[in-house]
Parts: sequence; C-alpha cells; structure tokens
Amino acid sequence: MSLRVLIADDEPVSLERLRLSLAAFSDIEIVGSATNGEEAMSLAECTPADLLLLDIQMPGRTGLEIARELQGPNAPEVIFVTAFADFATEAFEVDAADYLLKPVKQDRLEEAIQRARRRRSPTGGAGTVSATQTVRPPVETGYEHEFWIRKRDGFLRVPVDQILRIEAARDYALLHTDTNSHILRITMAELERRLNPENLLRVHRSAFVRPDTVARIERNDSGVTRLHSHDGAMIEVGPSYAKRVASALGVPLESAKT
Repeated sequence: MSLRVLIADDEPVSLERLRLSLAAFSDIEIVGSATNGEEAMSLAECTPADLLLLDIQMPGRTGLEIARELQGPNAPEVIFVTAFADFATEAFEVDAADYLLKPVKQDRLEEAIQRARRRRSPTGGAGTVSATQTVRPPVETGYEHEFWIRKRDGFLRVPVDQILRIEAARDYALLHTDTNSHILRITMAELERRLNPENLLRVHRSAFVRPDTVARIERNDSGVTRLHSHDGAMIEVGPSYAKRVASALGVPLESAKT
C-alpha cells in the first residue's frame, strides 16, 4: 500500500532534494508540495495524506504551528526536516514521528519513514516493544532502567528496554523507540555513565545502539565501520569505538569487512 506524502519547504533547492530523495521509494506518492506555511496548511486540510514532511521555519506559518493545528485521531504523521536543532523539544511535544536535520541522509530518511509507517499500522503505537528486544526485569546494577521525559501536559516514562538507539542533538539526546522519538536534555558522557553497555552501547561520540538490534556490520576499504539495524537504521561507528563495538558484538573486525 502506497504512502501518500505532502512536502513543504520554503527553499526550492531543499524541496527538490527532498522530492528526489523520496523518488527512491517505489511505494511513496507525493500528493502535494508547498513553499510556505499557509500553502502547506491549505494542502494538508484538503488533500488526503498519510505523512507530512515539513520544514519548520516557513513564511506564513511554521511547521510546528501546522502540526499543532492538525493534531487529532486521524491526523497524518509528521516528520520535521530542518536545518536547526533548536526546535527538537517543540517537535516532539507535538508528537512528531521524527526530526531530521539538513542535509538529510538517505538512510535517516528511510528510518524516519519506516517509523511513521509503524505508527500508522494497527499494531503500532507508543510503548510497542520490538520483536528483537527482550524486556528484562529491573536489577539493582546502578544503571538507569527508565527515563522520565517532559511533555507539554506532564511526564512520560520511557523504559530503557524500549530504547533502540540514541543520537546527540546539540545539548540534547534523541531517544528512539520502535514507534516514537523522545528528547532529553542530557550529555552523551552522562548517558554513558548511566547506561548499561549491554543494553545500550556507545558506538560513536554522538550515538548509542542496542546491541541486539544490529543485523549486520559493514566495514569498507577505508576502515569505516557501520552498523545496520533490524529497523533499517544505519549508524556509523567512531574509529575510537570500533574495537569495543566489535568485541561487544562478538565479531572480529576483519570479518566485518564487506
């Protein structure tokens, strides 16, 4: 079943790049495009769409304002595509499926779209645990078992066992679960102290990965190591973390080469 997508960006070059990136997906139909917030809102109200890819800072209305006005049980999923990390908190307060920073990498776009699909599926939803995960009972190890995420109307508990991947976003961390992303004001160094590496392994200065979600390890001729997860994400391993990651996954570095 095709995914109907509406895209909006006030920069023509960015809009065209997004259009070309989406052309790689055979089951995506672009049902409309807009170059300002008012046009995007009008299209969203009159054009059936499953997913909106919105820039945030646009003339007329911002992407955040559009997402707030469209919220409801039948609202389309929203992925923000922006050059600024500063709006991540507000983006996840309106329950965005993902938050992509320009220039958008194709693998991150694919991951975000897959997350949006899962959220729209009958079996999707917050709190879903991936089939690749094992929920473990809390053990007194000194490590975190959960994080409380501030939301507009209170706080949301996110168990560590539901987090698939963490990426840095300036002074914040994006906690990615199977169907949602959450933002937490914390440094990666602090996360490394508070997380059990058996559950979430630091693989880069700006990334953690749940080891049991890794489906494939790639190491090219230049020595760059990448992890491919079951949900389609691709995470680069920092050079100083490569041996540690290979050891944790039980894979000799030389056998990870493709």
